Amino acid sequence: MELELRNLSKSYGTKKALQAVSLTCTEGIYALLGPNGAGKTTMMHLICDILTPTDGAVYYNGRPITELGADYRAVIGYLPQEPGFYPHFSGEKMLRYFACLKGVPEPDAECERLLDQTNLREARGRKVGGYSGGMKRRLGIAIALLGNPQILILDEPTAGLDPKERIRFRNLIHQISRSRIVIYSTHIISDISAIADRIILLKNGVMECMKPPAELCQTLDRKVWELRVPSAQSDEILEKYCVTAFSTIGNTARFRIVAEKQPFANAVQTAANLDDVYLYYFGGDAHDTE
Repeated sequence: MELELRNLSKSYGTKKALQAVSLTCTEGIYALLGPNGAGKTTMMHLICDILTPTDGAVYYNGRPITELGADYRAVIGYLPQEPGFYPHFSGEKMLRYFACLKGVPEPDAECERLLDQTNLREARGRKVGGYSGGMKRRLGIAIALLGNPQILILDEPTAGLDPKERIRFRNLIHQISRSRIVIYSTHIISDISAIADRIILLKNGVMECMKPPAELCQTLDRKVWELRVPSAQSDEILEKYCVTAFSTIGNTARFRIVAEKQPFANAVQTAANLDDVYLYYFGGDAHDTE
């Protein structure tokens, strides 16, 4: 199974939302990482055949998706950032409604399976309007999984969730990622640090790189430093350097800095993590690196 983007571009008038992106995905989790406005949603809409590219094309198993039409859309499962639910429908009715729209064979058995897989069986009869944010996300992933799609596209799926629900959601994605291509868009690093097979860095519509997490961290080898200074120096350091972590205890400030060379005589090199990578590539565009 192979999903390929060849020089994929999308423009809206003079604005270039995506610029000549080329990559190939096989089974695994691909984290699409970048700040808001980087082009992540545009790229996913092109993959889902919701948008038409300005240039380039998307290929599935060697064929353009425009030739495959409905056969291609049948292998796609898509969870948008803000899924549209009817609040007066029960969770089960909502799932069955989408199963009918998608033409899923044996919808009863399929819905029962997905209610179990997403841990919604006990809440199946409750109205969706009364669901928590995490329950709505799980219902969204159940809908995206209808028909056992081979490609799963998730757009900022954990936005607004509390930490416990985010961990549950991550575990669920990891569990269902076997034998699928999962493209997971986020700017929340903790969501993907433990589960991504590859990370795609996207900035201003341009793909910076696509690498495994460990290999991506190696690009900052010998560029990450830790140091302690008097708190009075904090403002100067925050203004001058790429700071990826900062804390104070009493009159002492502790910093983690990405810099090409040793920033202070007492700075000590340390191994890079994905927070460091994010701030290094995106700098002031970073929004959430928890």
